[in-house]
Amino acid sequence: MHINLRFFASVREAVGSGSETIDLPDGVATVGAVRDLLIARGGAWAEALGRQRALRMAFNQQMCAPDTRIAAGGEVAFFPPVTGG
Repeated sequence: MHINLRFFASVREAVGSGSETIDLPDGVATVGAVRDLLIARGGAWAEALGRQRALRMAFNQQMCAPDTRIAAGGEVAFFPPVTGG
């Protein structure tokens, strides 16, 4: 399955990219599984997207939970929580 990834704010800074297009291996069917796949890259990826980090996620520009199913051609986005002041 082919999807687009988007990274925002501190996540983008940490991984050194704002976007990427990838082909997912079989079995990666949720937003949380995409996150786990990226964490497995290690290094900055594991640090920026690690489960210990508070992150917001979206699929096709809709906020979502890790168990949200993804579809081919979709967009998964990761970003830190937004605070106001």
